[in-house]
Amino acid sequence: MNTARTIASAGEGHPLVIIGAGLAGWSTVREFRKLDATTPVLLITADSGDFYAKPSLSNAFAQKRALAQLITTPAATMAANHKVTLHAQTQVVSIDPVAQTIATSGGSFEYRQLVLATGAQAVRVPLSGNAAEQVLSVNSLDDFAIFHASLTDPCIGPDRSGPDSTVSRAKQVLIMGAGLIGCEFANDLTASGLQVSVVDPAARPMATLLPQEASEELGAALAKLGVGWHFGTTVKAVNRSPCVGSDTSQAALQVELSNGETMLADVVLSAIGLRADTALAQAAGLACERGILVDPLLQTSAPNIFALGDGAQYASAGGRTLPYVMPIMSAAKALAHTLSGSRTEVAFPVMPVTIKTPILPIVVAAPVPGAVGAWQRVEPGVWQFRDEDDRPLGFVLAGRQTARRAEQAKLLAD
Repeated sequence: MNTARTIASAGEGHPLVIIGAGLAGWSTVREFRKLDATTPVLLITADSGDFYAKPSLSNAFAQKRALAQLITTPAATMAANHKVTLHAQTQVVSIDPVAQTIATSGGSFEYRQLVLATGAQAVRVPLSGNAAEQVLSVNSLDDFAIFHASLTDPCIGPDRSGPDSTVSRAKQVLIMGAGLIGCEFANDLTASGLQVSVVDPAARPMATLLPQEASEELGAALAKLGVGWHFGTTVKAVNRSPCVGSDTSQAALQVELSNGETMLADVVLSAIGLRADTALAQAAGLACERGILVDPLLQTSAPNIFALGDGAQYASAGGRTLPYVMPIMSAAKALAHTLSGSRTEVAFPVMPVTIKTPILPIVVAAPVPGAVGAWQRVEPGVWQFRDEDDRPLGFVLAGRQTARRAEQAKLLAD
């Protein structure tokens, strides 16, 4: 299935080529095949191509889901079901927009249309220390496999109370970042019995996304669960703990914070955000800012090249990147029509985001960045962002109030 070949024919014989096998890539395939069953489709991905729900990575541990349980559909099955030629474990080296070709580690290919579904990369801040390279991020199945292994390795060592006794202890995890992903991991790992600390330069969790009261309620709920908060500081250095030798009852890493505090951890997880992967597009001369710039048809600055997903910056969304599931689904449906010959602009509906913190479930429909207004608590568990004319531009629901997402979304759509 992943044997590389060069498509040398011209004109209509050239395939639709999609780079990236995440939700954006496979959703585009699925929607396109509903409209066009015959055009050859070539999907190229640097990973296995297996289909899975990326949001599930941040709450899989408490559900005792390992790598195999996260894969919804194997790559070979996806390719067969949708009549796709799949090139897995294949790196795209360059794109030539003029010749309409791409060069990969498995050969060169021509395309009639090209879709960039290259996603986003985890933001990594520079750290000092002799164990800085041991800081993990979870942004893919491969990342999750490494993270899962680091948490499930036995942690048993000699007890200082006696040379012949042993003691086991909960592993200590330090999370860099109290944003959406950091809070989801904090809830999941603490509920799994791990000792979790979260470090963030802000004064409260999800400070840029939630109104202060909702943020404080979430912080209190997670603290009650066992999460230790360290606000107003950042991680400065990660070193191997000098206490660790044969004594595996001691944490493996010593973490120095910018406020001078030192903490111990077995695992350090960086969850400070994602950045659109624009490297390939920029090298090809495509217009990029925070993401790959696309017009309402999802076309880039080059003819016959389109983009969607975490790597795109949408004109139809006010020039925003939209790193969530619902925007991808809307974009994939519109793009499939355009690719099949019916030019269709993407129209994004109100798209609330569910935050997976079971200790305090939250649904957020954030206002457009730069919107003028203020958050108001309208009743317990319900906040609305209202402008100077008292029109709702966003909402937050917490706890049992999350069941009212459709009602609140309708207020924004009206």
